[in-house]
This record gives sequence, structure tokens and C-alpha cells, in this order.
Amino acid sequence: MIHGESYKPIIAEAAKMAIGEENIYERVFIFELLKDKNDPNAVAGAVGFSVRQPKFYVFKAKAVLLATGGATLLFRPRSTGEAAGRTWYAIFDTGSGYYMGLKAGAMLTQFEHRFIPSRFKDGYGPVG
Repeated sequence: MIHGESYKPIIAEAAKMAIGEENIYERVFIFELLKDKNDPNAVAGAVGFSVRQPKFYVFKAKAVLLATGGATLLFRPRSTGEAAGRTWYAIFDTGSGYYMGLKAGAMLTQFEHRFIPSRFKDGYGPVG
């Protein structure tokens, strides 16, 4: 059985095998999307910086997938620290993707949903 905490290493290994380790940038904080100068409705890249080294990155792209996660830290569980380290309460889901998308002109929809992990005998998690 694969637990939620194991997903990232498994997916990361598959990505390294598929596109090559030299094409993967880890620990880079993206903070701004770059608009296409020829198409005002398109994103042409992103800018960011390394969180470990004094490096600044500018990425050009034909397509950009904004997959930063949600904003799980807006709503805390009622438990006292019980689920804080779980995948579905990631401390990195700060809502930055919402900001970047909105600033780049994206239409944001479906924000009326809130994730609530169900609880059941001997466990809890994002099921049901």
C-alpha cells in the first residue's frame, strides 16, 4: 500500500527517468508568471529563485502548468497537531498559485469548496 507521504518520491523518480535529471529544477521558488508579449492571454514562462543558493532563474516555455497546490493552511483541522504533517495539509500550500494565476489574468472558479478529511475507525484521510 502506498501512503500519501510516499507519493512525491515515487513520482519524482518517474519524472527523472522520463525527462532526464538535467531538466528538473528542485528547490526553486517561482514567484511570477511571464506574459507572452504577442498574446496577452498566454503565459510564456516564469521567474523564481533558488531557496538554497544565490541563483535567480528565468524560464521560457511554450506551455505552463500551474500546479502549486491549494491553500490548505487557511483552514486548520480541529485536532491538535494530529494531521499537520500529512500530505493533504502540506505547509507549502499557501495559495501562491491563486495569486499568480489571478495576476496573470486567469479566471478563478470553484473556490466554494473546502477540503475536509473524513475520519473513520483506525485512521483518517482524504477519502470518500
